[in-house]
Amino acid sequence: MKVLLTKPLLPVGMEILKQNNINFTIAPSELNKTELIDFCKDHDALINVGHVIDFDKDFFSACPLTKMIALFSVGFDQVNVNDAKEFGIKISNTPDVLSKATSDIAFLLMLSASRKAFSQYDRIKQNDWENLIPERDFGIELYNKKLGIFGLGRIGIEMAKKCKAAFNMEIIYHNRQPKPELEKEVDAKYVSFEELIQDSDVLSIHSSLNDSTKGLFNKDVLNKMKSNAILVNTARGPIINQEDLYHSLKENKIFAAGLDVTDPEPMQADDKLLSLSNVCILPHIGSATFETRNKMAELCAKNIVEYVQKGEIITPIF
Repeated sequence: MKVLLTKPLLPVGMEILKQNNINFTIAPSELNKTELIDFCKDHDALINVGHVIDFDKDFFSACPLTKMIALFSVGFDQVNVNDAKEFGIKISNTPDVLSKATSDIAFLLMLSASRKAFSQYDRIKQNDWENLIPERDFGIELYNKKLGIFGLGRIGIEMAKKCKAAFNMEIIYHNRQPKPELEKEVDAKYVSFEELIQDSDVLSIHSSLNDSTKGLFNKDVLNKMKSNAILVNTARGPIINQEDLYHSLKENKIFAAGLDVTDPEPMQADDKLLSLSNVCILPHIGSATFETRNKMAELCAKNIVEYVQKGEIITPIF
């Protein structure tokens, strides 16, 4: 079998492929969808590393030989799952291994947003040292506050554990279905979506991006949040209507936001969100640690080896 990589994996992943005599090719550059299809036509499997294209009916029908795609990510919103099932395509991702690292970033953004840390750093760079910090730049404390989790999965539960341990926060959450086995770990309470947005002091988004969540956090939802609430997103940028978020933050409808993901991504340097003092933004670094990225590369490569040798995969998305 022939395997195409859109980019090289980290060395640990490449070594696994070589040790198992996987016949692979590395794409020469960043490819658009048409170019990637041309490369994939004579390959049996694809390792997609950071390449943002839609894997859908058009792709699958143009690449009849390609029957397996290994994603170097936990998210799989670029895959049309129904089309993949129809064409018999196996899709793997890298769950679990990045849960703690990503929840670290959610926790970091929550704390940074609560104290307006990024804008205070900007004051230092501008040599704006004052004897007194003006009241408008005061932060808020998180002790005994209520944390709302939208999407209590692997990453959400890690965020909940951190917040409960550090600040004794009360945990509420909303999923499509209750998760009683996870509730027990952090004494969490399942609530409706309306209750979640109205009652959370911090609302942390950990859901997947799909038709039901795209643009869900719009003006109507943001207006129902507490005026002292903090919104954190480490999931996918399009879950939030970014134009509506800008106005909510500018008009102090909510206290602050912390984002590791944006829409679009990458964000332009002149994006008006960056002009606000009550937003903290990072460039999608949730899994960007040596330890986590190496584990992702290892799991991605092992999925390919499992498919080539046995026709199966370790972490299927369906």
